[in-house]
Amino acid sequence: MAEHRSMQRAALLDAARSLLSEGGTEALTFPALAERTGLARSSVYEYFRSRAAVVEELCEVDFPVWAAEVGAAMAAVDSAEGKVEAYVRKQLELVGDRRHRAVVAISASELDAGAREKIRAAHGGLVALIVDALADLGHREPRLAAMLLQGVVDAAVRRLELGAAEEPGVIADAAVAMVLRGVRG
Repeated sequence: MAEHRSMQRAALLDAARSLLSEGGTEALTFPALAERTGLARSSVYEYFRSRAAVVEELCEVDFPVWAAEVGAAMAAVDSAEGKVEAYVRKQLELVGDRRHRAVVAISASELDAGAREKIRAAHGGLVALIVDALADLGHREPRLAAMLLQGVVDAAVRRLELGAAEEPGVIADAAVAMVLRGVRG
């Protein structure tokens, strides 16, 4: 029974990712989740009390995966500058991943305080990955520099999400160049 519930919960989360990446937060409804998973609408409420609860669980499940992927990309290089470049490029590479598109949709929506806090904490964990590399580059305020660096990444992500005229590689190269010039300064 526990395995069945776990599989149903995973199916609901997968359906939520798809709905969010296809139609944004407006598409994430319990009737839509029920339709996608073949469950009765009332059954969806047995797993999640609200749309915000779905969002919170997506954050708990997906953010650590992205952070691990970014961390692995950073660990594959030795220099502090290489780690900064890997941090930027891996995040921009993940923009095409539907898990990422779902969280971008989530971030743009109106959420309750608990869901917003989970997103903030997850982003904070991601930003923490780059602090040591920035300290190694000699920044006196590496946490501040990390937040500003993430702002460049976030701007590049928005540009990619908008379907900008530039190719994704051009956007990534520009973001990396901007960040590296800034962190060297």
